[in-house]
Amino acid sequence: MSTRGSSSRTRVGKYELGRTLGEGNFAKVKFARNVENGENVAIKILDKEKILKHKMIAQIKREISTMKLIRHPNVIRMYEVMASKTKIYIVLEFVTGGELFDKIASKGRFKEDEARKYFQQLINAVDYCHSRGVFHRDLKPENLLLDANGVLKVSDFGLSALPQQVREDGLLHTTCGTPNYVAPEVINDKGYDGAKADLWSCGVILFVLMAGYLPFEDANLMALYKKIFKAQFTCPPWFSSSAKKLIKRILDPNPAARITISEVIENEWFKKGYKPPRFEQADVSLDDINAIFNESVDSQILVVERREEGPVAPATMNAFELISTSQGLNLNSLFEQKMGLVKRETRFASKCSANEIISKIEEAATPLGFDVKKNKFKLKLQGEKTGRKGHLAVATEIFQVAPSLHMVELRKSGGDTLEFHKFYNSLTTGLKDIVWKADPIEEEKDGTGARAAAST
Repeated sequence: MSTRGSSSRTRVGKYELGRTLGEGNFAKVKFARNVENGENVAIKILDKEKILKHKMIAQIKREISTMKLIRHPNVIRMYEVMASKTKIYIVLEFVTGGELFDKIASKGRFKEDEARKYFQQLINAVDYCHSRGVFHRDLKPENLLLDANGVLKVSDFGLSALPQQVREDGLLHTTCGTPNYVAPEVINDKGYDGAKADLWSCGVILFVLMAGYLPFEDANLMALYKKIFKAQFTCPPWFSSSAKKLIKRILDPNPAARITISEVIENEWFKKGYKPPRFEQADVSLDDINAIFNESVDSQILVVERREEGPVAPATMNAFELISTSQGLNLNSLFEQKMGLVKRETRFASKCSANEIISKIEEAATPLGFDVKKNKFKLKLQGEKTGRKGHLAVATEIFQVAPSLHMVELRKSGGDTLEFHKFYNSLTTGLKDIVWKADPIEEEKDGTGARAAAST
């Protein structure tokens, strides 16, 4: 959250908006605070014009309505929905424990009992959503979060396919998801069962939890697809025989022969130490959603985005926001390199002034073929060349962490994640003079030394 000394603060209704947590083609997610009760939330902001342009109003309304009806301890909760004249704001639960896979990146693979515990929570969440006609279709590491108590929370039903989107053959037809986790029938695009495809992704996730690496991996996309189509993988020797059998039944390339979720829940390996989820069926009102999507919407229910200008300076990051960028409460992972997991954002620390950092980034990005647009202490870097998924676009923001220390965050806002990773590595080569690395002795002393490296 921007504090005193920041360039501006933005209020939407009772929420004060903070740093951007992520962004995509249709939405941006921001950290926010409810000023009435101090509760921290995440707010997904949708651009009304883009939704109208792509004729997505009916789909978005269905999706939001379904998300609000979902109340489960292992699914990110939606609190409310608001709208201004140009935007829709979805207020979501904000969890502070980081991504589940960050734990593997820092500590290595899980023991079988711990992997099973998280897998049970994942299956609980997915099974519950399927029972309400919602399929995730993009289960992957960054969608598996942990709360402060270490409870798994599945996030981002942004690609969920609701029953109304199923074709006459009763199958889904949209190819989406992250290649390494996607079921072969989804890649084939001949129609697929959303529940069976989600279970395949759960099987890949279970393998990674126990092995510490992916079952299907290849730098060449077509070679990767061949491995997935043939279910060409080998379980490491430390997997128990019952775990191996279950994973092989889940990662069956033939969806008709693949085990079902109800059969997984009855499996002996799965049932060990299993605790069925407990939750209350609360009455949920969809009045706010119906109101904002009403064509003759009353202007009185619209919120206004108010900006309070302050002195021109980088946004100051408070302690909670600093923690929210790291892996749970473990601050020494804030700037460190993660093993082989390519993320959509990364950050480094610098002891230089904010203006010097901006000049250096511009100097380093321009020769790499990027157009640079500046807005105070934010930069938009747009690639001139068309990549695998269009032009690579990178949003950059500078935060003041301490009087003589800034954190620079770079997020992919468009294009391909692997191309973003390559660009970041090239960019930091030209930023050697401003990237700060803590003395190794300091790191050993207090464990909080910041290491300037790509958070892959």
